[in-house]
Amino acid sequence: MNYSDLLERITPEIYENLKRAVELGKWPDGRVVTPEQRQHCLEAVIAYEHQHLPPEERTGYIPPKPHTHCGGEGEVAEADQPLRWK
Repeated sequence: MNYSDLLERITPEIYENLKRAVELGKWPDGRVVTPEQRQHCLEAVIAYEHQHLPPEERTGYIPPKPHTHCGGEGEVAEADQPLRWK
């Protein structure tokens, strides 16, 4: 079985169990998750979210900040205008 096949078989229930294992550091039955298992679980969670969830619902999502222009609101810089350093 390759990586793509494995990701296709992850159900929402498996996804939640993997996510919980990463968060708590233990499996649903109480066994401790090894660092290697945690790494693999996190990779699977991120891959699953990339395929099944919108960006704003994914792990680590940071909403974009609104863009602010340098000159203030409504001001448009002209190409012929020299720069003024304050």
